[in-house]
Amino acid sequence: MVATPALLVAAPASGHGKTTVVAALARLHTRLGRKVRVFKCGPDFLDPQIHALASGSPCENIDFRMCGEGDARWRLARAAEDADLILVEGVMGLHDGEPSSAALARRLGLPILLVIDASAMAGSFGAVAWGLKHYKDGAPITHVVANRVGSDWHAELCRDTLVGNSADDIAWAGALPRDAAAALPERHLGLLPAAEIADLDARIARMADLLATTPATGLPPPVDFAAVPPAPTSPQGAGRHAEAGPGNARDGATPYTFDKLLAGKTIAVARDAAFCFLYPANLECLEALGARLVFFSPLADAALPACDAIWLPGGYPELHAEKIAANAGMRTALRTHVAAGQPLLAECGGMMACFDSLDANPMFGLLTGSVRMQKKLAGLGLLSVDLPEGNLSGHTFHYSMTETPLAPIAQALKSTGKGSEAIYRHKRLTASYMHCYFPANPAAAARLFLP
Repeated sequence: MVATPALLVAAPASGHGKTTVVAALARLHTRLGRKVRVFKCGPDFLDPQIHALASGSPCENIDFRMCGEGDARWRLARAAEDADLILVEGVMGLHDGEPSSAALARRLGLPILLVIDASAMAGSFGAVAWGLKHYKDGAPITHVVANRVGSDWHAELCRDTLVGNSADDIAWAGALPRDAAAALPERHLGLLPAAEIADLDARIARMADLLATTPATGLPPPVDFAAVPPAPTSPQGAGRHAEAGPGNARDGATPYTFDKLLAGKTIAVARDAAFCFLYPANLECLEALGARLVFFSPLADAALPACDAIWLPGGYPELHAEKIAANAGMRTALRTHVAAGQPLLAECGGMMACFDSLDANPMFGLLTGSVRMQKKLAGLGLLSVDLPEGNLSGHTFHYSMTETPLAPIAQALKSTGKGSEAIYRHKRLTASYMHCYFPANPAAAARLFLP
């Protein structure tokens, strides 16, 4: 058991500034000489990129439904072994989702720092904080930050609502001003990827400077992170309802000790501006399975690196469609790879690039059909699918639609029971809108990369 200062940062709803505050906190404490580890609740790819830059360490995801509670506890315990501070960014609003950030904080013993956008309130500030703390089963809110205040006087009005009333068990953690120079830009899938925000480091530093004048410089109380025993189900046999976990984790030196199913195999992983949605846990899982990972850019490279299998993760092919269309060398290399019966996993944006066209731009032509973008959200939710390789969990989030005569080999079902995503297969090419979380069933993930 390791005791490490930790807190979960939450808000009444999306858009209140959780990501900005977490990134600023990570940078502030890193400046003070502390090793900070950041985690993101939910299956998000974009916020973790920002937190990795802010903290100088990879940001991992924790999600009880997609990843499993055992996986979350194990990753937190591992981080606690050498971190001086653990920050966990909540998802959506504090009481949204199942389990909600409030429930997750209760189950993990994490105190909550609440971030409230106070730009359109003053006297109601304390009421919102108190209501969120005491709603339903309650939430362990210990401190609150007023974000986007208009002046020092505005901040005082907000702070005064916490004094002398029923909200006085929530401590004031300071205020942050409205500051366009520190705001994080967004587009249809959420925040921009870290690599696309040219002045991101300066934005994070600016907000960290503002936080340095608040009580946020102090460390929260230590949280005991108990070591997690091996999951009751072996990694090779984890099913839809099995609790995901690190397999037979031993001393914390390595997260996985199961069979090296990918020993001697080289997997080429696409990683550039168009294909940038990669869970650090997935990369770690493949390496723990024995795979050697090499990275390439479908945008810039005309040839594939020597490899046994390919992974095309999600991202933004729609923003780089003309460049993909112009890369005839990569198109030929991928077609040759698939024609030879070699494995290829294409997820969401990776799948979109595998069809014949995307918004009339020629793509790689590995799958018959077309893809078109739309303004309306087309898919969102956690998924589970039974494939010949085994059961896999993951999620979907996309604004595009496909038109194809291909018959799916399976349907990834939403955890709500409403809706699904098709899984397509051509030779050893597996493609879907589903983003898989490999540690939930490492053996099944490994088989996707085997001939």
